[in-house]
Amino acid sequence: MLTVVASDPQVLTVPEVMTALRLSRSKVYDLIRSGTLPSFTEGRARRIPLDALRTYIHNKLEEAA
Repeated sequence: MLTVVASDPQVLTVPEVMTALRLSRSKVYDLIRSGTLPSFTEGRARRIPLDALRTYIHNKLEEAA
């Protein structure tokens, strides 16, 4: 699971989420489009809040239990 220290960003890029979840770009965008992984845009840049990623992981772990 991701651990935050003071220097960690509060938002992630799509490639960072791809790396964290070991998923393809299209799968990450599918999660975003479905609302499963909340995100926002700043200009043309898509950003995913770190808390949203943590919540997604937590929910997936609960589903698997």
